[in-house]
Amino acid sequence: MAALDALSIGILLGALLVLAGIMSSLVAMRFGAPLLLVFLIVGMLAGEEGLGGIKFDDVRTTYVVGSIALALILFDGGLRTRFATFRSVLGPAVTLATAGVLLTAALTAPVAKYLLAMSWTEALLVGAVVASTDAAAVFFLLHARGLRLRPRVGATLEVESGSNDPFAVLLTLLLVGFLTVGDRSWQHVLAVLAEQAVVGTIIGVLGGRAIVVVLNRLGLAQGLHAPFVTTSALVIFGLASALHASGFLAVYLAGLVVGNRPTRAHNTVVVFLDAVTWLAQIVMFVLLGLLVWPGRLVETILPALAVAIALMFIARPAAVFLCLAPFRFAWREKAFISWVGLRGAVGIFLASIPLLVGLPNAHVYFDIAFAAVLTSLLIQGWTIAAAARRLHIALPRHDPLPRRVELDLPGQLEQEIVGYPVSANSPYLKRGLLPSWARPTLVVREQKILSPLESQPVRPGDYVYLLAPPEKAQALDRFFVDMPPPAAPDPRLLGDFFVSGDVTLGALADIYGLSIAPDAAEMSLADHFADEIKRRPKQGDIVPLGPIALVAHRVTGGRVASIGLRLAEDDAPPATLPAKLKKAARDLWSRLG
Repeated sequence: MAALDALSIGILLGALLVLAGIMSSLVAMRFGAPLLLVFLIVGMLAGEEGLGGIKFDDVRTTYVVGSIALALILFDGGLRTRFATFRSVLGPAVTLATAGVLLTAALTAPVAKYLLAMSWTEALLVGAVVASTDAAAVFFLLHARGLRLRPRVGATLEVESGSNDPFAVLLTLLLVGFLTVGDRSWQHVLAVLAEQAVVGTIIGVLGGRAIVVVLNRLGLAQGLHAPFVTTSALVIFGLASALHASGFLAVYLAGLVVGNRPTRAHNTVVVFLDAVTWLAQIVMFVLLGLLVWPGRLVETILPALAVAIALMFIARPAAVFLCLAPFRFAWREKAFISWVGLRGAVGIFLASIPLLVGLPNAHVYFDIAFAAVLTSLLIQGWTIAAAARRLHIALPRHDPLPRRVELDLPGQLEQEIVGYPVSANSPYLKRGLLPSWARPTLVVREQKILSPLESQPVRPGDYVYLLAPPEKAQALDRFFVDMPPPAAPDPRLLGDFFVSGDVTLGALADIYGLSIAPDAAEMSLADHFADEIKRRPKQGDIVPLGPIALVAHRVTGGRVASIGLRLAEDDAPPATLPAKLKKAARDLWSRLG
């Protein structure tokens, strides 16, 4: 009975710890604190040297839980990444995720070598452990702070954060192998890296396609789609790892394949994975916190802080500026990407590998990684919003995303039902904007179901349900977002959404439901801009186009290269005297006409 009582108490304490982590997320959301930091603190407080007094030193269990959690996080990240986003920043993001990780590790290593009297291999291991950024920390903070980043910057951070973990894991495992097995030639290292990457890619792509085939062709019970996908992701990870390939790369690519193919129960899978990854992160972070000994951490705090500062202010910025040099990023964009290189659970997880294999002074790697993560989250985590605004990377206004409901339609994969509440300031209500591929099917008003004809005109507070292709459903958010006009015009606000100047008027009309003359359908937006403005364009110029306005966002060589689409209320009073005179003249002309 005593053993059963101990087991019951263990379950109770474990559940209470996870519950404390979940409830602490409310504090993090309220104050914008990094969730990882909150969960780690919960684990530390519950540990042997904390208030809870729980003795926990099971590194193997922590490693297993961490591997499962990281595999699910990477699969979920791939599942949510669009191929269009992936392709648009493939070059810079992959360069940062590979060469950037290697450069960051190499530039951090000298600090560890000379302050901790390590060999070069040991110092490189320290650098590899802290070299990768944490996707969960980056995007939680960006969303919690309500930031709208420039599209290219946001996409680069998204893809880099999701894809640099596999390379950091590979690098760490190779260096641990150097220290346990003995020195190997760099030719051998490169060959092993290439082999693991290639085999991992093959397994990931084939595994992702197999998941799609099973979902679409086999009649699984309705509640089993999401568990099947989650379990399949772990099978892909385990198979690749058993074949000495990169399991983390394989599972990320599998998620990318599944997320960009039409599948049954896609929304159910996404919601289920969202809950599972949250729970996995909480458990992993709390266990990592339990492994920390604050008393031992004091012994290496000064060298650890030096490594963290060198990482934030020297290694990461140098790696970013060097890797992005060929890709024509502005210096402000490079500086912001450098600053958003947040360290997180991956670093502490990788630092548990030396503990697991029993390397000499393995606790030093763990303590340095922990200090680097805490420093990064405390300094960078709470200054992301200020850095984005100071560097003009954040768009000045943030429009909270609407609540979207998605329902699969059994028997077909081409359409699903997407529902939104209609706000008073949404572009859909104020301008009648709706893509040509979205078709209203019903409206809910005061608990009554109405057809589109019966509901006309749509009112604020209604719920509109539309038929739309699953891969385009998320794009409907922009039409139902609550967009109140700014109190005063902001000269930096150059449009709510951005498109290339090479996009044709016909393509824009198809997306936004505009009326365009047939002979103008093939004209690019840049050419249309030049025809309408009758002079050399400059940033901030505006050309009306039906219910929207085209705003010159970036001008290169006298031609508009990037155009903002302004959908917000445009009848606010003009800010400058010439604009006021122009509006008065236009109003007078309309009265005389």
